[in-house]
Amino acid sequence: MMGEMRKTRFDVSGMDCASCASKIDTAVRRVAGVSDVAVSVTTQAMTVHHDETTDLDALARKVSGLGYKTVPANRAPANAAPAQASACCSGHAHHDHGDHDHDHDHDHDHDHDHDHDREKHDHDHGNHAHSHDAQRPTSESAAASLPAGLHGHDHGPTSGPWWASAKGRLTLLCGGALVLAYAVGHLFPEFASEAFLLALLVGLVPIGRRAIMAALAGTPFSIEMLMTIAAIGAVIIDAGEEAAAVVFLFLVGELLEGVAASRARRSIQALSDLVPKTAFLEDGDVTREVQADALVPGNIIRIRPGDRIPADGEILSGESAIDEAPVTGESVPVRKVASEPVFAGTVNGEGVLRVTVTAAAADNTIARVVRLVEEAQEAKAPTERFIDRFSRYYTPAVVVVAALVAILPPLLAGGSWSEWVYKGLAILLIGCPCALVISTPAAIAASLSAGARRGLLVKGGAVLEKLGTVDTVAFDKTGTLTEGRPVVTDILTFMGEEREILRLSAALDAGSSHPLALAILARAEADGIAYPAAEGASAQGGKGVAGKVGSQSLFLGSPRAAGDIAPLTADQSSAIQALNDDGKTVSVLVIDGQAAGAIAMRDEPRKDARQALAALKANGIRTVMLTGDNRRVAEAVGRDLGIDVRADLMPQDKQTIVRELKAQGATVAKVGDGINDAPALAAADIGIAIGGGTDVALETADAAILHGRIADVAALIDLSKRCMANIRQNIAVALGLKAIFLVTTVVGITGLWPAILADTGATVLVTINALRLLRVRA
Repeated sequence: MMGEMRKTRFDVSGMDCASCASKIDTAVRRVAGVSDVAVSVTTQAMTVHHDETTDLDALARKVSGLGYKTVPANRAPANAAPAQASACCSGHAHHDHGDHDHDHDHDHDHDHDHDHDREKHDHDHGNHAHSHDAQRPTSESAAASLPAGLHGHDHGPTSGPWWASAKGRLTLLCGGALVLAYAVGHLFPEFASEAFLLALLVGLVPIGRRAIMAALAGTPFSIEMLMTIAAIGAVIIDAGEEAAAVVFLFLVGELLEGVAASRARRSIQALSDLVPKTAFLEDGDVTREVQADALVPGNIIRIRPGDRIPADGEILSGESAIDEAPVTGESVPVRKVASEPVFAGTVNGEGVLRVTVTAAAADNTIARVVRLVEEAQEAKAPTERFIDRFSRYYTPAVVVVAALVAILPPLLAGGSWSEWVYKGLAILLIGCPCALVISTPAAIAASLSAGARRGLLVKGGAVLEKLGTVDTVAFDKTGTLTEGRPVVTDILTFMGEEREILRLSAALDAGSSHPLALAILARAEADGIAYPAAEGASAQGGKGVAGKVGSQSLFLGSPRAAGDIAPLTADQSSAIQALNDDGKTVSVLVIDGQAAGAIAMRDEPRKDARQALAALKANGIRTVMLTGDNRRVAEAVGRDLGIDVRADLMPQDKQTIVRELKAQGATVAKVGDGINDAPALAAADIGIAIGGGTDVALETADAAILHGRIADVAALIDLSKRCMANIRQNIAVALGLKAIFLVTTVVGITGLWPAILADTGATVLVTINALRLLRVRA
């Protein structure tokens, strides 16, 4: 019977190409007790699923023996419950949908009683077990046994200048030896062969040693093995000079690849650098500077104008414009007041803020974004899995072809052994699958990083690939297509002035927390209207609210309730009906028994919604609104935005509609604010949460839009399409160059030099092409 399954994450430094990950994967799978392995070049990490019989020290030594410094990070039972503070999950969150009934005192005459169709939510963080530290194995011995700089893929430190890395030093040493060999050959021709042999050994010994280690670990057809065979064969046929140059070119190509890969890693890690290292902590009457990573929830910090905010928190006092561009991509600073959230890494504007810390440094928004992107980069995309399988057969097949080219012509046709062995060795170098294998993960890693930098989070390569095939997008209404809160849209005056109508209405609503009341109060404050609190304000049995201001008796409520007090004229009723037809909720103000005016409110569409929906349609993508709001309100918003509407839906109805669309052959993305519609999000091909950097935006669905821009839905789809186009380009370059040089080598046009350039050159070209995706489009 299998014991308890555990999960251990290792930090593996030095990987910069897919063949590195493949060798490690193969070696670790052969360790007793290991059931699954996930190796990520981008995150420099390896996650091993194993039972309690696995010797983790031996596992670490085995990976270190391949040339990669390996340090265990943590271990936990595979079915461990996720820590609350580390919920950065994959998969769909599930919600408990209960109707949120706004029981406002204004009982409006129409059935669209500002029903926002809000449901309470209960996050199920999926099966993402965030491992805790347990029985951490020591691997100093494994790390200490790592031979520095002894790897054809010697992936030394990528932070700092390239020449300071072990691989950089080895490349420079090999280059210097080659130059010296050329000088000796020119000055002392009789020693030329020996000089080039020594220059060859400088680079080949570490490559050969790693080839043997990889073969013993289960990867006989590694690039190091192909290089070693080709170089030894070249020496045998008296092509030592060319062999030495080829080894040097190989090392140069690997160095360039490492530099490019480190740039891709830094692009996402740069987000972490946005958080300042120190913070000003209030400690009683004293404010002192402390390390930002020492802050804990509940601490109160002071943030000066112009400073970066050191932690996620909630404003305790103060008001300021916050530049959230680093986190959400929002180009315009957002004004924040007391009780509103702020995020680590954003920049405080002109005001001094006192902020209560709500998340530790390891769990702030930026840390969780970085963690989510890293986890996404560890998950292989379908294309990547296919190419991995293909390469397992491709390389041995090329080795067989190279052997046949080297042997058959001399045996069967009397060809020159040296000529055909030379051609066989060149084909051997062409057979390296590095460029092909890295074509997909390089593009996906760059795309995920580029998306994260503009607030677009995608949970893995499979989701990124699927996004590009979406042809139908279903949107929630409240909080997604609309702002999620009502605002005053119209003020009708039957007697008096607009400002007076608004002042007296605000006086009746003062102190209320209902969304409609808050809309009236917000409009009064925006217009600079001072209002008193009404005397004796009281609810009138669900009809509205009544009170007195000075000597005036006031009532604010639905048109029907107001009409019972002060009959409305035909013109007044007609004007109110027109507003209702536009999906607006109307409250009528009665002063001393006379209808004085009316205030219309509606949850307005987001500013970019119409343009964003038009952009989707222009790209041939169908859009539909699924809402629990009543048909009159929904259709009014639908007319404004030009979108198909399905209204009066319960959560299960939305799920049914999504399934119907899929049954018709559509690839459906469902966009919600992360609170509504979990069943529909789960039923869709792609679930997209739209929010403002909250837990919901990070934990729900397959992708998340940190900033509430509807236009970012199209941006996500565009990101996917550009990524897939880049992958196709990469595969074409990788296979195209190999095909060209395979033909030219067989017919005798090209030799070893172009062959190695076909490998390392293609790898560098593919990596550079993938890095183009890092250019973030605004």
